[in-house]
Amino acid sequence: MIYPGLLFLVIALLLLPLNLFAQVHYFENGRPWTQKAESGPDAEVKGWFYNLGITGMRAELIADKPNFLLVRHVFEESPASGKVKVGDLIVGANGRRFKTPHKNGYGMEVFGPDGPVLDFAMALEESQTKNRNGRLDLNLLRHDKILEAALDVGTEYGTYGPEFPSKCSKSIQILEQLLTYLEKTQRRDGSWGSPPHDTFAPLALLASGKPRHLNLVRNNVKFHASTTKAKDRSWLVNWRYMAAAIVMSEFYLATGEKWVIPELKEVYDFLISSQYVDMAQIDEKSRKTHPGAVPKDSIGAHGGWGHNPGFEGYGPISMLTGQGALAFALMKHCGIEVDRERHDKAYDFLVRSSGRNGYVWYADQAASQSNWADMGRTGAAGIANAVSPYHDDQYMERALAHAKVIGRHPESFPDTHGSPVMGMAYAATAAHLDPTSFRRLMDKNKWWFILSQCSDGTFYYQPNRDNAGYGSDSRLSASAVTAFILSLEKRTLHISGKTRKPMQD
Repeated sequence: MIYPGLLFLVIALLLLPLNLFAQVHYFENGRPWTQKAESGPDAEVKGWFYNLGITGMRAELIADKPNFLLVRHVFEESPASGKVKVGDLIVGANGRRFKTPHKNGYGMEVFGPDGPVLDFAMALEESQTKNRNGRLDLNLLRHDKILEAALDVGTEYGTYGPEFPSKCSKSIQILEQLLTYLEKTQRRDGSWGSPPHDTFAPLALLASGKPRHLNLVRNNVKFHASTTKAKDRSWLVNWRYMAAAIVMSEFYLATGEKWVIPELKEVYDFLISSQYVDMAQIDEKSRKTHPGAVPKDSIGAHGGWGHNPGFEGYGPISMLTGQGALAFALMKHCGIEVDRERHDKAYDFLVRSSGRNGYVWYADQAASQSNWADMGRTGAAGIANAVSPYHDDQYMERALAHAKVIGRHPESFPDTHGSPVMGMAYAATAAHLDPTSFRRLMDKNKWWFILSQCSDGTFYYQPNRDNAGYGSDSRLSASAVTAFILSLEKRTLHISGKTRKPMQD
């Protein structure tokens, strides 16, 4: 059935002036759509496009047709296979045309999925109910003709519950599938291939509490132990040591296996040496390559961590400093003797980077007192304060401020600086401190969980401002972080709220 006036409306929308529409945040050279995964399940796709959930389709947002989704790939043996063609424009779903132009971009005014992305996600979720019996009806524009296609997406998963991931059978089913996927993708050396993966894949498995998963986590901890030492001159090294500190600490707190402590002490010694606390640590090359970023006094960047030890390039950043403060807190809970003064320097860095609204900026200065953007570093700062081992209400007060700003502005959740999936994990963990903020975050981003799920059960790394993590690991990165987020409600990890006793120096 062709809905009355639909063809006329589609043509009219195509003729509207382009300046009425917001633009996708991409560049003249075609980024991010032109980026390809050279290996893995997405290597057959010709670019980095939106995954349209379990339908098996990938779509591009285009500036001159912002009410529609341009189909750029269809996986074989998926619900869309044989029914939808590359080049089709999806103009509506389940009898409803897409009315709202997309505003998908980077910045306070354009964060979020409003438009055909959100509309499609809601239709796909609706189709998995028993009322629709797994039928997703699409309206397609193909060669100037409106066509219909009925996709069978099934009712195996059903829909997300109102309190998801809590009390939600769909979340439970997805989590079990993702944990099985993580089991299968762990490498022989115990790793999953990068610091974000080697943080959140083992933490998700550890959170399950299942004996078979515990051994996999132990293998990952052994990997961290074998690749870390008190002195290390590797490049981009601080990311790897933060992952090691957090995972090894959580493993020790869960198991009490004493062999971990000396290995953890080596990681602590390295992090102490790599923390920037003295202007003598400034790499002289930075004065030429990044003259505006070099500290002009002893306070600037003090107490933080950057990509590498001391100060090089742009210097210490909030994302790594939040992880450093978290690492020291977890180590302290493990019984490691943590230098309180050094720990407070890291916390002070995060205070300087925070606006009054709780939002954490890139370095140790606030963006403003009310602006906000990507929330990953705010999340890292929030959970670092929440697990502080010291008797002082200020840490939880800061943690809740960070949690609440994430809840007030949940739109940027899947689009954070650096490694967006890492940012998602930390933002969700901090928001979880405040039930209202966590609920707003999950509800506002239900679309992401709907659309990121692939027809094989894995999750996919959706387009955003940064591509760190997109490539051969485009499924692994999103799957690990999704499994971790869906595990937060278990509260079986220290960072997700497992009962702990504050400690005092």
